[in-house]
Amino acid sequence: MKLPKEFEDKMIGLIGKEEFSIYEKKLEEDNFHGLRVNTSKISVEDFLKISPFSLTPVPWTKNGFYYDKEEKPAKHPYYFAGLYYIQEPSAMTPASFMPVEPGDKVLDICAAPGGKSTELAAKLNGTGILVSNDISNSRAKALLKNLEMFGIPNSIIVSEPPNKLAERFQGYFDKILIDAPCSGEGMFRKSNSMITAWEKNGVDLFVGLQRSILKEAVTMLKPGGMILYSTCTFSPEENEQAIEYLLELNPDMEIAELPKEWGFADGNPDWGRKQLNSLRNTVRIWPHKVQGEGHFVALMKDQREEKGESFSRYHYKKEKLPDFVKEFLNQLDAPYKDGKYEIIKDNLYWLPEEMADIKGLRLLRSGLYLGVIKKNRFEPSQSLAMALTQFQFPNTVSLGVDDPRVMKYLKGETIEDISGAKDGYVLFCVDGFPLGWGKLSGTTLKNKYHSGWRWM
Repeated sequence: MKLPKEFEDKMIGLIGKEEFSIYEKKLEEDNFHGLRVNTSKISVEDFLKISPFSLTPVPWTKNGFYYDKEEKPAKHPYYFAGLYYIQEPSAMTPASFMPVEPGDKVLDICAAPGGKSTELAAKLNGTGILVSNDISNSRAKALLKNLEMFGIPNSIIVSEPPNKLAERFQGYFDKILIDAPCSGEGMFRKSNSMITAWEKNGVDLFVGLQRSILKEAVTMLKPGGMILYSTCTFSPEENEQAIEYLLELNPDMEIAELPKEWGFADGNPDWGRKQLNSLRNTVRIWPHKVQGEGHFVALMKDQREEKGESFSRYHYKKEKLPDFVKEFLNQLDAPYKDGKYEIIKDNLYWLPEEMADIKGLRLLRSGLYLGVIKKNRFEPSQSLAMALTQFQFPNTVSLGVDDPRVMKYLKGETIEDISGAKDGYVLFCVDGFPLGWGKLSGTTLKNKYHSGWRWM
């Protein structure tokens, strides 16, 4: 791998010639492959009992595992059931280190494609609210798919610049994760394109972007809340100096100490402009010291006392649902059979409690999309299927993972020889984990699997 001369000189200045030589040799080795178990659907213990893969624990993430590069977990039915997310092992650290508690209001401000949002949502386990944002609408669509595949009911998916979010969410969030756009120096081994991008963009472009995000994010944090800032780069300007900038924005912030096991290194006070000793509490992950790529992680705690609300609450409508919709929802042994609903162009949504005013924002999803209301009938959505368990809908079919009809279903084909279910909508499962809907007539199941999700 040919590194830019400017980058080599910079790295030697940071870690010295001898260590740089070790780092450079490490880049010639294969990168590591990881998956993270969706603990909102299955426990780690239970997943390991059914996993077909050769897995080794990622030491810094309780539900993270390395898998062999020859294996293809993204092609397995369990992936389509939302049982895990494919994620580079060091990239698991930010969401793993964020101390999310049930009921929290959480913001992932640079969220696509969803690796960190899916873990934050799993920690919430259906409580509180997760706002996942990405300024790129096309990337936000991938974020939407991943959150829906994970079965997340309490998310709001937005595609806005940070200043637009700040207008609506002043002092709203208990926890904010900023996995900031960066120069990507820690990802050189994973992707040669990152080297090309580094040569084109350098560091200064991203320093400006990071400062603009931090400036808005700090206004959205509730007094007493926490911000976790991370990058996948080595540059002090984007790491230690970004944290110093955040401390200038909010002098009531303190840097919380993070674990330093597994080969993780301290942040370096000498690489900041003010040489704050507390920068040692941040974490630097070097790819020549761990089985993963490069990362920087810092957790900030706001020391202010909590005060009254400074955001505007969402005005919930009182929707009158047609009787046939009520009849379908009443079958559910799940929270979505009642609560706050909203109908937008015949599409029915279940909304989480205590939302801020989100009207006027560019939304991809608010709450759980339940389905579409048509003349005299209701068609349940793919996202509802993924948010349910096998036991929350009375009419289900569950086939073993090795049953060839499972792959036929994922390809969108009609399924024959179905037994043990009644005519009408069926929740189709693999080993008890929902994949989507079908409509049964006799022993023939008409496939209702989302066309954009089909196995290729």
